[in-house]
Amino acid sequence: MPAYFDSIKKGVATVMVSYSSWNGKKMHANHDLVTGFLKNKLKFRGFVISDWQGIDRITNPPHMNYSYSVQAGILAGIDMIMVPENFGEFIDELKLQVKNNVVPMSRIDDAVRRILRVKFVMGLFENPIADLSLSDKLGSQEHRELAREAARKSLVLLKNGKHGSKPLLPLPKKTSKILVAGSHADNLGYQCGGWTIEWQGVQGNDLTAGTTILGAIKKTVDPTTQVVYMENPDANFVKTSKFSYAVVVVGEVPYAEMFGDSSNLTISEPGPTVISNVCGSIKCVVVVVSGRPVVIEPYLSQIDALVAAWLPGSEGGPGVADALFGDHGFTGKLARTWFKSVDQLPMNVGDSHYDPLFPFGFGLVTEPRKEN
Repeated sequence: MPAYFDSIKKGVATVMVSYSSWNGKKMHANHDLVTGFLKNKLKFRGFVISDWQGIDRITNPPHMNYSYSVQAGILAGIDMIMVPENFGEFIDELKLQVKNNVVPMSRIDDAVRRILRVKFVMGLFENPIADLSLSDKLGSQEHRELAREAARKSLVLLKNGKHGSKPLLPLPKKTSKILVAGSHADNLGYQCGGWTIEWQGVQGNDLTAGTTILGAIKKTVDPTTQVVYMENPDANFVKTSKFSYAVVVVGEVPYAEMFGDSSNLTISEPGPTVISNVCGSIKCVVVVVSGRPVVIEPYLSQIDALVAAWLPGSEGGPGVADALFGDHGFTGKLARTWFKSVDQLPMNVGDSHYDPLFPFGFGLVTEPRKEN
């Protein structure tokens, strides 16, 4: 993987070991990859850190044989252990293993040397206190514009017009009345996802600054265009309200780590209902806010245009609006395959059963249209 090789060549200082296994061997206990490959072959000179309780999880159940876990993790080449609880137990066990020559002092010396090298290079001994001179730049307009650009360029246009019909995007800014619907249209927390403010993320618009997709649409359209927002409209309301078109924003609720594990990968309710009620009645573009591909194939025939917005962040609203209304074109490509059904998973390019809804690298391109 070129990006990883390149980062090590350029002096990346730390590498965290993952919870995963390679050919049945837990990475936290994998000497061949941590020491043999990373440290020796790639000449990595920084230090290796475990994940949260990573060495505990070498065994199943975790912490079942802690002496073995400490030995296996340290001898694999992990230099710094993340021990969120019971750190005294780890210290006592490691000291005992060093005393009994289970873990050689040379391994401890290697770990200490690597950790100190990183600290010396960073100048932590000379300047141990963080430099706060640039703290007022955090959240600056310059940073928000860059975040907006990143969100815009990460969008992937998966569909633009039903078969035999004209493309729906870019949307006209000036029209009589438009509908914006869906649980994710006016929710900064949903745009940002997990690991934002809190571990599992947040909901709503009160805990961080930014612009929702609904807010950005209102700022982007012509002042004479009426924008109606309804999170979960019924089909009759949509049919009888004479909307020119609709923007439906649905997706996943925030999650991090194991709380995001899913065997069905479905859009959160009432997302599917909103798609059916709105897109079954008028022209619509569906914007999916999610951390990964989700089940969309059952609704695809009803949808005129489909955009994968991923987790566009606090400035995702303006980034999405930039592309929807043609101030900038869509340029993004899928960084992973979009499946038809979870029954196909796992599925990767080259597999005999590779039959995706949208293949790896797919993404429609549109040209910017300044005049709307």
